[in-house]
Amino acid sequence: MTAVSDHITPRKPARRSLYWRFNRFLERHLPAGLYPRSLLIVIVPMLVLQTIMAGIFMERHWDQVTRRLSRSVARDLALVIAFYEKSPHTPATMRELEKLTEDNLKYGLKIETNAKLPPPAPKPFFSLLDLKLSKYIASEVRLPFWIDTIGQSRRIDVRIQVEPGLVFRFTTDLERAYASSTYIFLMWMAGSTLVILILSVFFLRNQIKPILQLARAAHAFGMGRDVDDFEPRGAAEVQTAARAFVKMKNRIERHVDQRTAMLAGVSHDLRTILTRFKLELAFLDDGPRVKELRRDVEEMQRMLEGYMAFVRGDGGEQVHETDIAAMLANIASSLARGGTAIEVAVADKLTAPVKPDAFKRCIANLAANAARHAGKVAIAARIEEPYLIVTVDDDGPGIPEEKRNAVFRPFVRLDEGRNLDEAGTGLGLAIALDIAHSHGGRIILDDSPLGGLRATVRVPV
Repeated sequence: MTAVSDHITPRKPARRSLYWRFNRFLERHLPAGLYPRSLLIVIVPMLVLQTIMAGIFMERHWDQVTRRLSRSVARDLALVIAFYEKSPHTPATMRELEKLTEDNLKYGLKIETNAKLPPPAPKPFFSLLDLKLSKYIASEVRLPFWIDTIGQSRRIDVRIQVEPGLVFRFTTDLERAYASSTYIFLMWMAGSTLVILILSVFFLRNQIKPILQLARAAHAFGMGRDVDDFEPRGAAEVQTAARAFVKMKNRIERHVDQRTAMLAGVSHDLRTILTRFKLELAFLDDGPRVKELRRDVEEMQRMLEGYMAFVRGDGGEQVHETDIAAMLANIASSLARGGTAIEVAVADKLTAPVKPDAFKRCIANLAANAARHAGKVAIAARIEEPYLIVTVDDDGPGIPEEKRNAVFRPFVRLDEGRNLDEAGTGLGLAIALDIAHSHGGRIILDDSPLGGLRATVRVPV
């Protein structure tokens, strides 16, 4: 026989695609709500498109127009200097040159004698005009120069040393060498984007509102609350989903009403038969067999009540603002009469919207199960928005972690009946869990600070 190796090569984890990783990244970092996600779907492409358009404009329009205007200014300055070099260097010629430059080229020109260039001014961090104009003056004029594009408001100051001690000072409007409409374009782009975003927020809010109303109605119905005022609204797809929800709600309510009517009939018929049994046994002699029959009938009565309580659930009870402190005090009083040491920690006047009878049955079943296996029971309640939290602790033997889910199954009994209800049918925790679910909540079993088991009921309020 061929020997089989005990060593098993571990399976390598499946490699995830880049698309899968990208989706996981979005799930972790995107907002959870539909409304903010919808806004991002509108805003992000718009911002990307506007950024691309602004980039293309800056690259193609702003840069090219500024370059051409700066080159034109540099050539005008070179023309004036060339005219001076070919003219007689007399005071009259210089005055005529200043006049012609101002009248025809629209530059302010002041010819300064016995002057020199100022020290270099600090360059701006980023100035397309300063960069381009300096470049073209250097290539067209080829003389020492000094330039200031930010010193005077909306004016350019260029000084060129034509000869030692002779400086031509040119001044002109900033628009002569700079595409000033760029800022107007960017402002219009930002303004139009803001208007589109405001309209998007307004319309998206109206489109998301019916979805949120449907979600709230489904959540309220899941908690057993009345949602008769809900009406389908919004887009066609949302209305289709809302109408499907209304039909489902009506079917569930009809099913519950039929089940309640059937259970009422079954309960009445069976109780009638048990009552006849009790009457017939009452006329018999009080012998050993009659006592056993009476015990059997009483056990059948308790089992019937337990089964009916399980199937009935919350019995269609409506949610009301309930005094939780008074409810827990009543449960503790009932357990104390049976000899159980019980403590209740709850704020006075603590109230919450629950189904009073059903919720009391839920906590009472948990407390009775705890009292059955422990010498001390502690019940506490508090509000932690948006939940009502009730804990039932005991100092009993507890339940192993691997068996905690099993105790919620109907008719399952652990350690001599951990899941028993008052009728002893093995439905105590199953009934409690069903009631918690009907409130939209849950029950969690954990280790108790008292050393036994802790049952935590958490329902939204």
